[in-house]
Amino acid sequence: MSLAHGRPYLAIPGPSVMPDRVLRAMHRAAPNIYEGELPALMPDLVADLKAVARTTGDVAIYIANGHGAWEAALVNTHNPGDRVLVLATGRFAFGWAEMAERVGVHCDIVDFGRASDIDLERAAEALAADNTQAYKSVLVTHVDTSTSVRNDVAAVRKMLDASGHSAMFMVDCIASLACDRFEMDAWGVDVMVAACQKGLMTPPGVSFVYFNAKGSAARDAVANVSAYWDWRPRTRPEEFYQYFGGTAPSHHIYGLREALDMIAEEGLENVFARHKALASSVWAAVDAWGVGGSMRLNITDPAKRSAAVTTVEIGGTLGNALREWVSEKAGLTLGIGLGMTDGRSSDGHFRIAHMGHVNSHMVLGALGVIEAGLQALEIPHGQGALAAAAQVCAKA
Repeated sequence: MSLAHGRPYLAIPGPSVMPDRVLRAMHRAAPNIYEGELPALMPDLVADLKAVARTTGDVAIYIANGHGAWEAALVNTHNPGDRVLVLATGRFAFGWAEMAERVGVHCDIVDFGRASDIDLERAAEALAADNTQAYKSVLVTHVDTSTSVRNDVAAVRKMLDASGHSAMFMVDCIASLACDRFEMDAWGVDVMVAACQKGLMTPPGVSFVYFNAKGSAARDAVANVSAYWDWRPRTRPEEFYQYFGGTAPSHHIYGLREALDMIAEEGLENVFARHKALASSVWAAVDAWGVGGSMRLNITDPAKRSAAVTTVEIGGTLGNALREWVSEKAGLTLGIGLGMTDGRSSDGHFRIAHMGHVNSHMVLGALGVIEAGLQALEIPHGQGALAAAAQVCAKA
């Protein structure tokens, strides 16, 4: 007998839970892709994408996942042989660096480990050592989905300004957009990458590259960009198909339109507050469980944790055992401990996503299932976790 029958809960950090409204918007016959409502909705869609990122700059839309956005951002701003500085706080900064190397961009990586944010002094030292200003850009992940750390993007910008270095500032917001606060213009970000399947609550398959005037000027200095990855026609299209480099991802666009409407209806500030409250309830539960066992939050400082995802260390092979139990017995899917051991998955970690279309009964229910798994597997843990989480929600 299993208690998993019923609607499953996918609590992994992307793809996130898809709202019924988004799915209904997508559940339709193929539209006319040459004229009519689909081309007509694009100006407002683009404007709303910019509003979510808090920018007046440009945004290019790609039929690709986040890795595609990584590549698009790189090839529009760098020539082969350019050098960049990567400030790494988890697996996904290394992934972006690997992408850069594949397109001929050389990377110097400063690794801050798997449980820390960017050390600004070390980053400043790395920039100061670049006497010839060879670094074309600095690459940062706002929220690393593997470690759940949230880097202080505004502080990195201030450090860059203080250094006098001319490098572009490029930020990966794939996990954080519409979950953790992000202010592209106010924080001085030149290029930002994002995707639709996390805070934007749309099935995977569409990604975005945002850029300001400095990013646009960098594109002017690039000798050759393939017709598909070139962001120019996507931001200044003469024909509708140029937004996407070909046939429009019509059903994704309908779903994204509905998701952006939902964000606007709730209000972006309220979206941020909801994510922070739900994340805090998870942190309270894990802290309580940790009193009587080995469980602990990977990021110890609450100010440096993401409101989108929480990485939990549980030790040994208990992470996989717990994930398997909650999935098979209760219909809850937790994230694997991705990138927590030499770039690979760790049996001693798991991740709880609380991004996008989530509310208190979903998160409190997930925490209750995790507690049931701890009891069933006889994993030592402290008491009062659910009460602590409920108290956070009650005070929100």
